[in-house]
Amino acid sequence: MTGPDGSGRGRTPVKVKKSRGRTASSRQWLQRQLNDPYVAAARQKGYRSRAAFKLVELDSKYRFLKKGARVLDLGAAPGGWSQVAAQRGATVVAADVLEMESLPGVTVLQADLTDPDVPGQLKDALGGPADLVLTDMAAPTTGHRATDHIRTIALVEIALDVALDVLKPGGAFVGKVFQGGATGDLLARMKRHFREVRHVKPPASRAESVELYVVALGFKP
Repeated sequence: MTGPDGSGRGRTPVKVKKSRGRTASSRQWLQRQLNDPYVAAARQKGYRSRAAFKLVELDSKYRFLKKGARVLDLGAAPGGWSQVAAQRGATVVAADVLEMESLPGVTVLQADLTDPDVPGQLKDALGGPADLVLTDMAAPTTGHRATDHIRTIALVEIALDVALDVLKPGGAFVGKVFQGGATGDLLARMKRHFREVRHVKPPASRAESVELYVVALGFKP
């Protein structure tokens, strides 16, 4: 398995031995982490999660992260996406219902996105309309693919509601969906409000994962 900058080439896979008190699922998780080049690369670069590379790869394809842009990261914890945006010179506001540790160059807000006062608070924190709204939120998985897809789509819909309220003309929205992508009313809304809507699975997204990302460019209020 290769990762960013070719890391992982030639490595001998690490195998985790059975041990008393460790379940099969926890052993599999640990083995996957130890053999994941993105986990190692995230550690080397100081990213809070391997998910940071998903944003790096999406941006390398679509170029939506601009120096000086106002970026809103919804459901930001633990902060990998906010780190990438801030390092690229953006003004970043990170919001999550959970507490999140502070990050250099990032304004962190603990906020419930279903609160009608929150979009205004986010715009105030940004200092104006957003150039880009990001969300890597996903509902806790149940193991039932259809249910997980519906629950994650519901989160994307909430994030899109916020995006439509805070984005400036020409802005962009990037959000996580599951296999099947943005469908029905959600996809129709995106196509109505954005010039271009694409579904993409970045290389950093594990092959066995059902996650997919939707990239919407050219916001039309």
